[in-house]
Amino acid sequence: MAEPLILLADDDNAIRLVVSRMLEGCGYRVEAVASIADMLESVQLGNAMVLITDVVFPDGDALDQLAAIRQARPDLAVIVMSARSTLLTAVKARESGVFAYLPKPFPLEDLQAAVDAAIARAQPQHAAAAESMVTESGPLIGTSPAMQGVFRSMARLVDTDLTVLITGESGTGKEVVARALHDLGSRKASPFIAVNMAAIPRELIESELFGHERGAFTGAD
Repeated sequence: MAEPLILLADDDNAIRLVVSRMLEGCGYRVEAVASIADMLESVQLGNAMVLITDVVFPDGDALDQLAAIRQARPDLAVIVMSARSTLLTAVKARESGVFAYLPKPFPLEDLQAAVDAAIARAQPQHAAAAESMVTESGPLIGTSPAMQGVFRSMARLVDTDLTVLITGESGTGKEVVARALHDLGSRKASPFIAVNMAAIPRELIESELFGHERGAFTGAD
């Protein structure tokens, strides 16, 4: 049985070289291309089991091509690696149905693990791709490992209907995270209401949040 073929798309020659050698050392065959046009042409051939792609190319944005890639190759697992380290990039990649999203720089071991998992998963079944897309903008950016962890957590939560508890010291951006989750999620058409609990006396918290009857206490109008 031939080794699985990995399609690698990145306009940076150094990255193509390093990633190709790593994957070949793991027993995979690698086809490396430097543009979106060449990537789409290779996808159409249908030989690769996994596509690893950067986001920004001289001839366009790879995330904008994922719908066409899904249509041509619904069985193709896509791994996105990006130096554009924003929350919206992570969310857009996730909502585009990618198998994994790796913000640059990342340990090569993480990419190897993602490829191994994609190959293993491709044998019995294929990941379903979501249809929704988002626009690249937003208040949260960051390249540190801590921020990338926040982005990945938020990307997993943004489409759920779960109650989310956000903790952190004063000034760390808890409300910014909460607003981003609201604005990117299914409740974005509803109002976002921020309540400063510290400014409400303990005796009045229940009535402020859930309402009260007129005359229940002084000033209850």
